[in-house]
Amino acid sequence: MKITDVETFRIAVPLKKPFKTALRTVSIAESVVVKMTIENQIICWGEAPPTVVITGESAESIDAAIHNVLKPFLIGKNLLNYEAILQDMNLLLIHNSSAKAAVDMAVYDGISQYCGMPLYQFLGGYRNQLETDYTVSVNSPKEMAEDAERYIAEGFQVLKIKVGKDSIYKDIERIKEIRRRIGKDIKIRLDANQGWGVKEAIFAIHKMEDIGFGIELIEQPVHKDDIEGLKAVTDAVETLIMADESVFTEKQAFQILQTRSADLINIKLMKAGGIHRAAKINALAEACGVECMVGSMIETKIGISAAAHFAASKKNITRYDFDAPLMLKEERVVGGIEYTGRTISFFDRPGLGISQVHTRKEQTQ
Repeated sequence: MKITDVETFRIAVPLKKPFKTALRTVSIAESVVVKMTIENQIICWGEAPPTVVITGESAESIDAAIHNVLKPFLIGKNLLNYEAILQDMNLLLIHNSSAKAAVDMAVYDGISQYCGMPLYQFLGGYRNQLETDYTVSVNSPKEMAEDAERYIAEGFQVLKIKVGKDSIYKDIERIKEIRRRIGKDIKIRLDANQGWGVKEAIFAIHKMEDIGFGIELIEQPVHKDDIEGLKAVTDAVETLIMADESVFTEKQAFQILQTRSADLINIKLMKAGGIHRAAKINALAEACGVECMVGSMIETKIGISAAAHFAASKKNITRYDFDAPLMLKEERVVGGIEYTGRTISFFDRPGLGISQVHTRKEQTQ
């Protein structure tokens, strides 16, 4: 089970509609795709979208990290020793979490293929079906309400509303218009992407609670490094507060959990560096009685399949944000998870279940 080759390819897929948050606007989903080959011709897949404003990685830096550091380390390694491979990989390369995540998911794809099991079963197999939310990009109140109404008509029951781009009064107006259009039965989550100050966040959330918007949770209301501020918001409001950009590593998760600075944690493979370390963050949270969401960047079905398999395998992961492939104008991945509206299902194929990726781009290395 020796690793014989590691290749990367670039992929770029237009979105149906620009994806807008407080941090960035995305019109094209770009990724570095990893194709790992094992000596018995098992092909394993991974993916790393460059998300400079969150992970600090560009497509060029991801390629360089994989080809200059990780590939020489991986060639000749026995995949059956995957724990040692993943432990050593994290010691070998500091930061570069998305590059490591792409390799990590390819390793897990390969070892679960070797075992003849879908990855979610290999990791624990707690459930075999998920329901994703759908994200409403930050725009004018009218446009956001129209988008929300359309997603509900398509069958989605949970909406993730992006806020934090301008004023809190505009955000309140946005939620008011969305609630007016979709009614009170649809679950709403807000994601400020670090866009509010501490006092702003407390004021806005109290206002929303007084109006009765029925917000399930609010994700990363303040700057990622302001853990004291995050705790101040969490302590001051009734609404559940979720840490996202504040948690990349196990150490950061421990700090959040130890200080009770958030009610929930959003785990993303691109932040954690892959499934290996994401599972450690989830285990820490579970030990502290804190539930987790697994989310994603703007990724294709390669990365989302890996994240969904991980999420399905663990009891403590109770919320899922896997709508990115539904935002793409075309599908480049054959196999992987299957969408039926908001429902995600897993095939019995081993590993990630991916048989082919149409990159339509030149091989980078």
